Amino acid sequence: MNTPPTPHFSQDGDPAEIAKFDAAAHRFWDVDGEFKPLHKLNPVRARYVQERCRLAGARALDVGCGGGLLAESLARAQAQVTAVDLAPSMIETARLHALESGLKIDYRVESAEMLVNAHAGKFDVLTCMEMLEHVPDPESTVAVFARLVRPGGDVFISTINRNLKSFAMAIVGAEYIARLVPRGTHEYDRLLKPSEIARFARAVGLQVLDIAGLQYDPVREQCSLTTDPSVNYLIHLRRGAVTP
Repeated sequence: MNTPPTPHFSQDGDPAEIAKFDAAAHRFWDVDGEFKPLHKLNPVRARYVQERCRLAGARALDVGCGGGLLAESLARAQAQVTAVDLAPSMIETARLHALESGLKIDYRVESAEMLVNAHAGKFDVLTCMEMLEHVPDPESTVAVFARLVRPGGDVFISTINRNLKSFAMAIVGAEYIARLVPRGTHEYDRLLKPSEIARFARAVGLQVLDIAGLQYDPVREQCSLTTDPSVNYLIHLRRGAVTP
């Protein structure tokens, strides 16, 4: 099963897509609205990150932050959070919600590519959730992530596998039958196998430490970690001591 992508775009993001998510920004924090599955999923993702690295005092970067769900979870875990997205209204929504919540988060209308020259090696933790399958060149994006984290830094990515089961559940089931996400949200050919991300990662000095499945039950409205990464999955990477 699948969840709505957090709205986010590469440096050359599609203006029409940005406009679409800008229009939905005011509904992002409605826990019973169109982003409801994302609200159910977020605690599981946040717990996965928190259990696998130290967040207290860590410099964290959330790439494709949307309205700030995961960024706020990282901040509540006492990380120093920078969060980027190219949808201006989403960033404004995120800023307002953080202000209301009393959280200090550095939100920016930028992409990871725009940050890398000035902030290479700055971050202890980098998260990228439901984004990589939407960028035009995921291999290059993973390389940017490797440059942004310090040696020994952690990278967490969630995305969708590419196989018959994921096509049936994440596209046909989620988009056309259950209507959990708008039709056309995902293109099958752009989905990524764990082995592909692992290959991209190793080429730029990122070690694969863990791969876990993510399962969303739309009937019970519950999300859980599993050992089956055949549809949605999380991957934990760590940068080695040598600069890629």
